[in-house]
Amino acid sequence: MASSLFARASRPAAQCLRQRPLRCIPILSQQRCISAYGYEQAKALILSDYGDPSSVLSLHSHSISPPHGDLMTLRFIASPINPADINQIQGVYPSKPTFTTSLGTAKPIAVAGNEGVAKIINLGDKAKKEGFQKGDWVIMTGPGFGTWRTHASATPSQVFKLDESMREGISPVQAGTVSINPCTAYQMLKGFASLQKGDWFIQNGANSGVGRAAIQLGSEWGYKSINIIREREDKASEEKLKERLKEMGADVVITDAELQSQGIKDQAKEWTNGGRDPIRLALNCVNGKAATAMAKLLDSNAHFVTYGAMSKQPLTIPASMLIFKDIHFHGFWVSRWGQSHPQDKKSAVAEVLEMVRRGKFWDGPADTIQWGRETKGEELIAKVKDTLEGYREGKGVFVFGET
Repeated sequence: MASSLFARASRPAAQCLRQRPLRCIPILSQQRCISAYGYEQAKALILSDYGDPSSVLSLHSHSISPPHGDLMTLRFIASPINPADINQIQGVYPSKPTFTTSLGTAKPIAVAGNEGVAKIINLGDKAKKEGFQKGDWVIMTGPGFGTWRTHASATPSQVFKLDESMREGISPVQAGTVSINPCTAYQMLKGFASLQKGDWFIQNGANSGVGRAAIQLGSEWGYKSINIIREREDKASEEKLKERLKEMGADVVITDAELQSQGIKDQAKEWTNGGRDPIRLALNCVNGKAATAMAKLLDSNAHFVTYGAMSKQPLTIPASMLIFKDIHFHGFWVSRWGQSHPQDKKSAVAEVLEMVRRGKFWDGPADTIQWGRETKGEELIAKVKDTLEGYREGKGVFVFGET
């Protein structure tokens, strides 16, 4: 669909072939090495087995053959490091990366990373007929593609095209981080409780990427929110965080300890017009006792959606919530939803990007990690390790220079 915001087709991915002799061509006073036969030289953070990222990741160089037919050569612009990426490398995430020998190795390897934005730098005739052209920005249709790399070979079925008009005013980092956290919040708010303006929802993990997205989307749509954050020893920092979330559009922000304190039901009544305005939706990424306490504040026939388990504790559901209050408990996984409902995902991406352009949406601070021609593999792997250990103020995002 050449006139649509996104384009896709239905052919499987292609291959990367053996390396060819190199020559260097001057580009804007720098030199970029490409094959004398048009082969693109690429680098990727890869794994051959699951495990700790610092142990199993390595930087792999390979070449990509000139595209033909429905093949396209992509150059990545920005690729974030998400918690799910780390879990996938560890082998504990439901979605698995694709292991292949098509990148010039004897043993199957997989490229890490699930989210990112890339630019089309070359493409075959069939891909052109699908509405793609050089210079288009694309994002991945689903997980497991492998986005921690400088270049890749892809087909139209593996990407969504961002229309040029929608790219206006959007940075690579903003485009590269739109398809997971914002889309998760978008669909949970839209897909379960049919909220209307003035309706309430409650969520834990409110300072997470999904939590901040839910606050901003809900505020834009006229929903009211009760937001739960983890209690901090530094009370000044805790209050600062509460104020920051309120500036984003949160109506109420409390800690998990406050949620489980006596009198919380009376407080909830005060927030919700004496209890006359029901809390119809809960978003849970924590589990444990705090999640059960959150469910107790819901009105009858409300919906409780679980999309994570940060506490690594089970979710305990009292029978009374099922029998007498008829609360509906759901699970949500954005990867499955996106693959099953591609048109809905397209709509979510389009709406979030429009909010970004109007200054109505901010996905939190980004810690950009420069990936250039001289960047060493150990430097990149160290940045992934920093994310795993929490040594970062904002989300780590690989930003690619000349490679």
